[in-house]
Amino acid sequence: MHSHSHRDRFPHHVRLAAFTLVELLIVIAIIGTLVALLLPAVSAARETANRTSCLNKMRQLGVATLHHESVRNHLPSGAVMKAYAPEPSLAPTFFRWSALAQLMPYMEMKAAHDVLDTSLPLYAGNNPLLLKVRPAHVNIVRIMFDDFLCPSDVGTRLHRDFGPTNYVFSSGSGNRGGNPIDADGPFYVNSQTRMAHMKDGASKTVLISESVLGQESPDHDPQTNYRFTLASPLNSDVCGASNEWNMQDLRGFAWASGEYRAALYNHHLSPNSRTHDCIGVWIGGFKRYTAYGWRTARSRHKGGVNVVLADGSGHYLTDAIDIAVWRAISTIAGGEDVAVP
Repeated sequence: MHSHSHRDRFPHHVRLAAFTLVELLIVIAIIGTLVALLLPAVSAARETANRTSCLNKMRQLGVATLHHESVRNHLPSGAVMKAYAPEPSLAPTFFRWSALAQLMPYMEMKAAHDVLDTSLPLYAGNNPLLLKVRPAHVNIVRIMFDDFLCPSDVGTRLHRDFGPTNYVFSSGSGNRGGNPIDADGPFYVNSQTRMAHMKDGASKTVLISESVLGQESPDHDPQTNYRFTLASPLNSDVCGASNEWNMQDLRGFAWASGEYRAALYNHHLSPNSRTHDCIGVWIGGFKRYTAYGWRTARSRHKGGVNVVLADGSGHYLTDAIDIAVWRAISTIAGGEDVAVP
């Protein structure tokens, strides 16, 4: 038998291939370029999926809203305001239950609604600066429901006592200085709108849209921050001149509350407007502490917002929509002859 050394296994002129440093750097650069090209595509695909998921959640809210109308013969109200006999001094606006709270029995949330007693006011106390959630509601109203959150947004808690919402119900065009009581849309304080009231047509009337969750920002980004004023009704001069910013209750802070900072909006400003939303407050009388507002639809989707119409259909409307059309599709009986783009 012959023995062979390791050296004898290969001819002397054969050399094993190896990367040079330059070749390695070129490969790394190529991989980096491919990753840079792929990441935007992956990000865009993810956002498309998120936007679709967001709209599907809104459609489910639309189905529940129409179910409410078929069972109760009217849509849920945008907010609740009424006297509370056991506590006559309590401000009637402190009931404040949103359309979302009223829709729970008509979604897969009946168990949650059975715990939520909307016959009681949302708040206890009578000082708007020291309000507390009524003890009976503490555990339920702070739940963060995925059904109320758009996956394109941050999805974080904004208030220790409440779960947030991206989904908001239209009070109309923002007429009468953002009055939430005497409004021209389907949802407002103590509204009981029926499908028969929608003279403009169900396919031409927006029920639901979306709004970005608030965040504190030093530059007061219009997407997340809103101006605050003690004036009501609102006007453009007062809102534009205000340097007050409400950072205590950030936009969308509570799904349970039917006010402009939470689950109500209107079409006074165009979608994703660079003009700040504006909130005012009515101080005295029966409707004391009522929030007036010009709060528009805003989203994390590039260039537009999702909406659901009164016929149950969902649409993506761009920021470039004509403001007259945007306001026309928010009213239930404005008599405008326009179609949703």
